[in-house]
Amino acid sequence: MKYIIIGLGNYGSVLAEELSVLGHEVIGVDMNEHHVDVLKDKIATSFIIDATDEQSLGVLPLRNVDVVIVAIGENFGASVRVVALLKSRGVKHIYARAVDDVHKSVLEAFNLDSILTPEKEAARNLAHFLDLHVHVVSFRVDEDHYVMKFRLPSCFIGYKVSDLSLEAEFNIKIIALVKGGKVFNGLGISIVEHRVDNHSEEDYELAEEDQLVCYGFYKSFLDFWKAL
Repeated sequence: MKYIIIGLGNYGSVLAEELSVLGHEVIGVDMNEHHVDVLKDKIATSFIIDATDEQSLGVLPLRNVDVVIVAIGENFGASVRVVALLKSRGVKHIYARAVDDVHKSVLEAFNLDSILTPEKEAARNLAHFLDLHVHVVSFRVDEDHYVMKFRLPSCFIGYKVSDLSLEAEFNIKIIALVKGGKVFNGLGISIVEHRVDNHSEEDYELAEEDQLVCYGFYKSFLDFWKAL
């Protein structure tokens, strides 16, 4: 696919580089020459322009890409203005980054394909890590529903999946079990390898390195964390 990413700061630059590595054609845009120079050899094309200027924005091939991503975050006014200009030019698929709820609320008025809130998701994941001392990977389905993958709480070790009552007690549905097992890599070093098991045996006892993938309301997950 072909993307234009406007704003090549910390978030936009990582996004641009990762999409490029995955084989997508990425056009990077930023008014900061240094930001563009860092990425110019890693992405297909780059432009040093002020995207808030309507005439400058016109040099971009807006109609010939699949998605335009506005990765500007801290400059609230610039973010909103760029999105407004893109909509006025008939760009069909726009993703935009929001750094707080006010920013998000304003962007919602434009009826965008997706509003990205990476800071909020990162903060939530860190809070779960600090509270549970385990890494939580989350995927937001909508404002209220999440899919979360997390390492098995110690109080679950030794139980069977069928023994858990997450759905009855917390309205959290277990989607999959990710089994963890120790293996030796090519250097003979012991590492933990994980594999998804959608059809685990009923008598399988949950182990320390296992992970659960669950779906439910974000509030339900909070209630679950607090109950542990």
